[in-house]
Amino acid sequence: MKNYTLNNGVKIPVLGFGTWKAQDGEEAYQSVLAALKAGYRHIDTAAIYKNEESVGRAIKDSGIPREELFVTTKLWNSKHTYEEAMEAFDSSMERLGLDYLDLYLIHWPNPKPLREDGAWQKRNAEVWRAMEDLYQAGKIRAIGVSNFLPHHLEALLETARVTPAVNQIRLAPGVYQTEAVDFCRAHDILLEAWGPFGQGELFQNPAVQAMADKYGKTIAQIALAWSLQEGFLPLPKSVTPSRIASNLDCFDIELSPADLEILKNISGLEGGAPNPDGMDF
Repeated sequence: MKNYTLNNGVKIPVLGFGTWKAQDGEEAYQSVLAALKAGYRHIDTAAIYKNEESVGRAIKDSGIPREELFVTTKLWNSKHTYEEAMEAFDSSMERLGLDYLDLYLIHWPNPKPLREDGAWQKRNAEVWRAMEDLYQAGKIRAIGVSNFLPHHLEALLETARVTPAVNQIRLAPGVYQTEAVDFCRAHDILLEAWGPFGQGELFQNPAVQAMADKYGKTIAQIALAWSLQEGFLPLPKSVTPSRIASNLDCFDIELSPADLEILKNISGLEGGAPNPDGMDF
């Protein structure tokens, strides 16, 4: 699998395996094991997913050398201080069973309890300082954010010593966050795409099905090819081994400029991009 190069020179596989909603225990364990067997080398989890232990067990049992893998986890909204971020990192590492992490992200920029008096800016600066110290100590190879919009990034960059390497946001055909995409590209921040298939409705879209038929591929493969040609890093998730493997068969697709534009502007998809300033957590 090819790599992107992050703004600090670290290589990251261009496609990752997402584990959101993969239940801790056999489901998460078996899906990550199947992904690693199929050829994925980039695994994405988070403390709030409650499956880090199963993900870590699958990584260990796969027998793949640690240096061949890229592992991401995330800091949850309940952690507001430097000390809490440090403790949360140690807890995640213990659950994962790893001695270093490839990428650590602030999961959301604006926790619900901190929306008055600009408290979220102070919180982000505090936890980012902890992440910077862990990065400088060599415990994390790269640090970044998730679900940040330009105003969140601008506030963070006022005090940051290290520019985020990644911003993981909702991106899919029909869900294109133009302002965030443009800001991140201007600041050399790689865009990771969570939910790259939408919320399932993409699979019922006649226009996307017609495009899949045209290229002789599945809708999922077309969606991933779109994401890759846009320069994003998609994080497909599945717990079905056949689909996990099938999703990797997307690298030989070359969508035409017209088809890229059609997919970008597909309408009628549910969900869209969440507003991080209005989430109920």
